[in-house]
Amino acid sequence: MIVDRIKAALERDPAARGFWGGLEIVLTYAGFHALLLHDLAHLLHRLHIPLLPRIVSYFGRFLTGVEIHPAAKIGRNVFIDHGTGVVIGETTEIGEGTTIFQGVTLGGTGKVSGKRHPTVGRNVVIGVGAAVLGGVTIGDDSYIGAGAVVLKDVPPNSTAVGVPARTVRMEGRKVLGATLDHTSLPDPVLERLQALQEELERAEEMMQAEAALPHVLLALSVADSTRGRERIERILAARHVAYSVHESDGSIRVASTMCHRDYAGVRSEIDKAGELTVTSEGSEPAGRGVEERSLLQEGEHCDGGRILKVVIILGIG
Repeated sequence: MIVDRIKAALERDPAARGFWGGLEIVLTYAGFHALLLHDLAHLLHRLHIPLLPRIVSYFGRFLTGVEIHPAAKIGRNVFIDHGTGVVIGETTEIGEGTTIFQGVTLGGTGKVSGKRHPTVGRNVVIGVGAAVLGGVTIGDDSYIGAGAVVLKDVPPNSTAVGVPARTVRMEGRKVLGATLDHTSLPDPVLERLQALQEELERAEEMMQAEAALPHVLLALSVADSTRGRERIERILAARHVAYSVHESDGSIRVASTMCHRDYAGVRSEIDKAGELTVTSEGSEPAGRGVEERSLLQEGEHCDGGRILKVVIILGIG
């Protein structure tokens, strides 16, 4: 076990190199001393010896600044870097190969008896100042970002960041062993805000472009609003034209963006429909100062023809 602790420190601390690095670990590394003293305290605890395990644990805390309850289960090849301020609670379980940086708390919540501290998987990295609270499970090969407060389970091969921590799946990238890179972690909140900002900008551009299109206003009189709406929808669907429908104050408003040739076909079908009567038709020119842009669905083209904003209003008459 002692050899494993030394190897873990040599593998994950770039400051420890060669024979002299190993000697430095044995003589001066607080995390190494804390784990050795915990191994002793845990052995005494398993032998059901009263008081002495807590005395050893307290001495380790006084010597190293690391507080580990004697009942905590810590696997092989675990490395505590620097160590100051690390707290590991009674029912904590830590898997092999895990790395814990200074200021980490693996604590419980409330006064619940039984399993109330975290279960940490294999090859997990817990960053500076992170807190994992309650009986949560941290999956294998995961990374807990510096300063994160983890209150829920973290899946394997994931990164948890923020307060409270949010889990980010690291597709195709496992966190193997320790890394000192605490600056390239994803920020899911910022990423979501940026996505919303981009979506709003796209919507604003589409509204501006739509306002710049020539408008056609077509008023129809129908005997039955439901049948009239169904007829208009069939005409538009037959030409594969997207549209939206709004009903208010006894009238139905159908809005669409289409090529001029499609409008000519729609207008012709309306004239042929016996239940639809055109009462008025007007148009407005395109707005000034805004470049006309295609607002058609993906894959549709006007082949150089004009794009129209068409509004059809159905009223009972």
